[in-house]
Amino acid sequence: MKTSSMIILIITVCFTGLMAGLFYSWSVSVIPGLAKLNDEQFLSSMQSMNRAILNPLFLIVFTGNILLLAIATWLQFHHEGYRYFMLTSALYMIGVFGITAFGNVPLNDTLDKFDILHAGKEAMAEMRRNFEDPWVKLHTIRTIAAVLAFICGLIGLYQAANEK
Repeated sequence: MKTSSMIILIITVCFTGLMAGLFYSWSVSVIPGLAKLNDEQFLSSMQSMNRAILNPLFLIVFTGNILLLAIATWLQFHHEGYRYFMLTSALYMIGVFGITAFGNVPLNDTLDKFDILHAGKEAMAEMRRNFEDPWVKLHTIRTIAAVLAFICGLIGLYQAANEK
């Protein structure tokens, strides 16, 4: 395999791994920490983090990986790693990008519009109930999909590197 093709495969698997690591670290540290906060602290923290993550470094990896996965899969079309890059692409596009775009982001947008400063305790408790459980469930799905996508990408990369 040409060096330029291998570099694209490596970067693609790296980007997939970065997303899996981000979601995993949220699952094992941020989410349990947030769960211990009162409603106002929780809502304020989530608003702040959801705004902060929309930055170029995150967006390049999160959305750029879509293009990289398409290229990597195409590069592997007649090679051993093709099936695994197809699986990586499907898991990432549906389980990571799709869940995020059509599940977590709408919840984030609703939370972003919520005026914490002028909300009473009951309104904050209701907003948290309507946000936290669905968001965490969707996040768990995308975390599992991201980790599985990374594993499939590693297998595909291994097969590409050892192709005869």
